[in-house]
Amino acid sequence: MARDLARMIPERVVPRRLDAEHVVRWVFLALFAAFLWIFVLYPMLQVLWRSLLDNDGRVVGLANYLRYVRTPAIAASITNSLVVSAAAMVLTVVLAFVYAYALTRVRLPGRAVFRVAAMLPLFAPSLVHGFALVYLFGNNGIVTRQTGLNVGIYGVKGIVLAEVLYCFPHAVLILTTALAAADARLYDAAAALGAGRLRTFLTVTLPGVKYGLMSACFVTDFGAPKVLGGKTSVMATEIYNQVIGQQNFTMGATVSVVLLVPALLAVVVDRLVQRRQYALISSSARPLAPGGGPLTRCGLFLYCALIAAAITGVYVVVLATSLVSRWPYDLTLTLKHYRFDTAGGYTALLNSLETATLTALVGTAIAFAGAYLVEKGRTVASGPLYMVSLLPVSIPGMVLGLAYIFVFNAPGSPLNALYGTLTILVISNLVHYFTVPFLTATAALKQMDAEFEHVGASMGVPFYRTFWRVTVPMALPSIVGISMYFFLNAMVTLSAAVFLVAPGTELAAVAMLLMDDAGDTAQAAAMSVLIVAIGLVVRLVYGALLRGVTRRTQAWRGPAG
Repeated sequence: MARDLARMIPERVVPRRLDAEHVVRWVFLALFAAFLWIFVLYPMLQVLWRSLLDNDGRVVGLANYLRYVRTPAIAASITNSLVVSAAAMVLTVVLAFVYAYALTRVRLPGRAVFRVAAMLPLFAPSLVHGFALVYLFGNNGIVTRQTGLNVGIYGVKGIVLAEVLYCFPHAVLILTTALAAADARLYDAAAALGAGRLRTFLTVTLPGVKYGLMSACFVTDFGAPKVLGGKTSVMATEIYNQVIGQQNFTMGATVSVVLLVPALLAVVVDRLVQRRQYALISSSARPLAPGGGPLTRCGLFLYCALIAAAITGVYVVVLATSLVSRWPYDLTLTLKHYRFDTAGGYTALLNSLETATLTALVGTAIAFAGAYLVEKGRTVASGPLYMVSLLPVSIPGMVLGLAYIFVFNAPGSPLNALYGTLTILVISNLVHYFTVPFLTATAALKQMDAEFEHVGASMGVPFYRTFWRVTVPMALPSIVGISMYFFLNAMVTLSAAVFLVAPGTELAAVAMLLMDDAGDTAQAAAMSVLIVAIGLVVRLVYGALLRGVTRRTQAWRGPAG
């Protein structure tokens, strides 16, 4: 091992004192801590502080919260949010569990196609799902016109359906991973004890994926309620209405704090549950081969085909809307909707590409380097920095966007120069999606033996050189995956960016929102088609890049030759 490491590090290394090594490490830790303070903790404290002030800047304590709960129209958003979240959570988890079970536990024909169909919502802004449901089930939707049946898509039902579409791929990803981690010996033991299929499912399958089920419950969104809410107000749209509609930043901060509380509680519950998780796969485990009888395969194939067709149909409707003169009245093919004349048009699309690229590059560097400092440094600061790094996952995008208005738009603030630029959009994307890449990097680093750092130190090699020449090449597949995660999410993000865009820095997803507000729904559909197309192309490029990187840098994982 030491000889292999020596080949990867330049032979001529100037020895340096241990004190200098500690100084450099603490400098990097201080920079990472400063990043977390300036862009995560401080903005959240600003939101909390503004919720205790009136519009003139005077301290009023809890008066804003009392006014919030005493205003029926505003307070109703809490109840609506809870109802919508609970309904969407139950539907999503149930539908995704059956779908993931079919993909992992049954010899199902066409599994690759079903996987691709389930992931389609990841490549589109959440507004797209709202548009598609309006085109299908709205007052003049094609289904409504053909059947004469109006399902009343505006309100709770529409929001729930759109949220299910948005959350479904996330839940499928989590549950597929959980269901794939199965030990065939447990099922053999259940069969030997005479347990039937239902009892085996209840006593073996469900307990084995309960932690994945818990994680799948905590996914939320903003865009769908904006399109389909109608008179039904939820907390995310209430923040938007207070800030954009009424310029009432104080009440927006109050609603943000109220929205932040259940989000934080959800993450705390998830972390507590995850701490009780135990290893499902041991060294003597035997992988569970997909099975299922003909009747089971047929039933689950029809189920997956129905779900995949419904998801694909959403995007087919959006594509059709962008290519006809006026959906559903005049179906003459045309490309006129792609000649954008409002909301920034192709400039917004180029801004999104630039922002997503910078987010992927900068975000990957900060997330991986921060994870390395926290995981491999093992200093007294590691624990607090790790906890703060988990905080962004519990911050709703609307709350983060409003917090950045308070911090970056404050008169006299040294950060004011960043307001109204693409830089602040890159930072908001980086912070909004920081936790998952950070945890991914941490998991990759945990798999690497500390011997690498010890051998490097014994040879007088600075830790940053070991990091660059050894750690980074070994973790390159994870780094590629992290950058893809940042890029795809930055392309479709809406909730945080909606408060931060300025003339000249419009993003594609925000442009869609503005087009819809202006009544140009066909142009909004055309913009969404371009975003989805870019997402799919980038995903294919990343897939090819990941295969190449894995082949070139991970040969050491194979058997020694």
